[in-house]
Amino acid sequence: MTPESQAEIDMHVESIARILYQEVKNTSPDKLTSLVGIEISIRDQMRQQVGPKVANFFLRESTGTTTGRSRSLQSCIGTLTITSSQAKELDVEPYSQQSPHLRNCCLILSANESYQNTAEDLETLTGVKISKSSQQRMVHRQEFRLPIIEDTVEELSVDGGKVRIRTPLGEKSEWKDYKSVRLHNLASCAKFQDNQGLVDWVNEQSLDQCVICLGDGPDGIWNIIKDISEPDQRFEILDWYHLVENLHKVETTVEVLDKIEAFLWQGDVSAAILELELLSGLAEKFIKYLHKHRCRIPEYDVLKSTGFSIGSGAVESLVKQISHRIKISGAQWKKENVPQVLSHRIAYLNKSLVI
Repeated sequence: MTPESQAEIDMHVESIARILYQEVKNTSPDKLTSLVGIEISIRDQMRQQVGPKVANFFLRESTGTTTGRSRSLQSCIGTLTITSSQAKELDVEPYSQQSPHLRNCCLILSANESYQNTAEDLETLTGVKISKSSQQRMVHRQEFRLPIIEDTVEELSVDGGKVRIRTPLGEKSEWKDYKSVRLHNLASCAKFQDNQGLVDWVNEQSLDQCVICLGDGPDGIWNIIKDISEPDQRFEILDWYHLVENLHKVETTVEVLDKIEAFLWQGDVSAAILELELLSGLAEKFIKYLHKHRCRIPEYDVLKSTGFSIGSGAVESLVKQISHRIKISGAQWKKENVPQVLSHRIAYLNKSLVI
């Protein structure tokens, strides 16, 4: 900006500030007694008196048109008047009541907290009032697209979580499973009762010639992994930390547990089973566990030394981050709304909410 332009702005700003100050002084003098009050007063005055006029000038000059039917649009800088021709030029959706930027602010807030809190926080942060029901409708009207990753996927992990489903009044609420996948350091996806959709998204990516697939014990995890890529392209690995956790449920001495753990760390399942067969009780259950996942127990020490992952912590972290939204205190969800809520949260975690 040139010094001349800056000087002109300063001259006009001084005049605008004097008028706005007098308005606040006459109507709400108590707001001038604290910095918080001054900040909120200036913000509100700018949104009501200045922002819309500046914005309408920008709309007219940038589009070169004022033709068409006018409508009002809520925005972070005030209520705008935009014509149909201007909206078309600027890719504003027909019939939308909020500007794209304000909508994105709402989506970002509601991806992290309840719709009630979103409405309250939005008003605190921007001065804009949008009810909790409008926030909810905004989410359910939005299409959240899963990303297609340009980088090659070398590692991924799969896990599941639970969501509380609303039931008729008086009936016990139900917890239903959803599944999630994390493409390590790249992107995430979660689906509710749609395992095939989860698999299809993974297979759309550019998968490495040998893609490492990590998971813990449940069959539901491996039923998803078995459809990812091709068998000779997939390297299935049982999560090391879950393996050790199950080992330590066996009742024996610390010395014996350490010995068995050392065998498993080296991928020597046969030696571990021989040692376990000398024990009893929970050892039998763990032996069956080892037989079931024997082909998924590699030489963990070698994998670790070469920089590959040996645990599914990445996807477990994802499940915790999803739970931050869907398991907020007292939350129950209509079954038909769960897929959209999951997609909303995943879009936020993938940093792809801004449309």
